[in-house]
Amino acid sequence: MGQAQLQAGDKVPNFKLQASNGKEVELSDYAGKKLVIYFYPKDMTPGCTTESCDFRDFNGEFAANNAEVIGISPDDLSSHEQFVNMHQLPFLLLSDTNHSVSQLFGVWKLQTWNDKEFMGIARSTFLIDEKGTLVKEWRSVSVDGHVREVLEAVKSI
Repeated sequence: MGQAQLQAGDKVPNFKLQASNGKEVELSDYAGKKLVIYFYPKDMTPGCTTESCDFRDFNGEFAANNAEVIGISPDDLSSHEQFVNMHQLPFLLLSDTNHSVSQLFGVWKLQTWNDKEFMGIARSTFLIDEKGTLVKEWRSVSVDGHVREVLEAVKSI
């Protein structure tokens, strides 16, 4: 954990993860496009479902602004596949079961829920520009209105 987390202005190192479409996806696949990466704690949970469906509902507007959306959580591919199908998500969900990308972005953290402490994802979103530079970060976000705020940032770069 000695590595500092990414911050706005940093070039994002290339990474590879398995995706809900069964393929391996890497950051460099998105070169030339803006990329919104949202990290969320768990498939099928209320907040994560709301957030994912908000990204789904605005997906056309992201695409119209040369932006792709991907979601990342520690869930496995079968969970992602079920989540995508249940909510007709038009974008890929990546499986970060070993937390390597979550740690790279500094979102794998000690969480507290119901007086229990555990390691988990701090709900966060990152906007990467066409050249692979992190231009905006939202850490420990609340779901309400978040996707609209991300879309406004995409439009502004």
